[in-house]
Amino acid sequence: MAKKKITEVVEELLSDFLREEGYELYHSEFVKEGKDWFLRVYVDLASGEGYIGTEDCEKVSRYLSERLDEADPVEQNYYLEVSSPGMDRPLIKQEHYERYQGHEVEIKLYRGKDGTKHIQGTLTEVSGDEITVVDERKKEWHLQQSEIAKANLAVVF
Repeated sequence: MAKKKITEVVEELLSDFLREEGYELYHSEFVKEGKDWFLRVYVDLASGEGYIGTEDCEKVSRYLSERLDEADPVEQNYYLEVSSPGMDRPLIKQEHYERYQGHEVEIKLYRGKDGTKHIQGTLTEVSGDEITVVDERKKEWHLQQSEIAKANLAVVF
């Protein structure tokens, strides 16, 4: 089964359970690292208030593990990991950028722009495929999502 299909199966298996328990699927991936395969599932609180705890991850992991055993969608051996996306959560989907508008972000670009490949500032606007980040010097960065190698919420203390 293709990688994309496995994450779609995970989404289908989890959707009702997560909604009933007050969680949401933030992101999932099926990746090979070295000789091992990992099915990583990141869950968050649907309310957006507070943080996912270890007990929450265990509950989702037990449920998903049972459903995956029943459905058996993965041919090879793999490790299942269920966790929070973390304080420095990656911005992957369009909805992530929209949700965290107004928050501090760290952006790494594929190619340098104005002499830098790293931009940190406030995500001020999301318009289609373009985002705007205002850095500490008040410079506005207009970036296409296709230019972004990696985007994360910045951890600010």
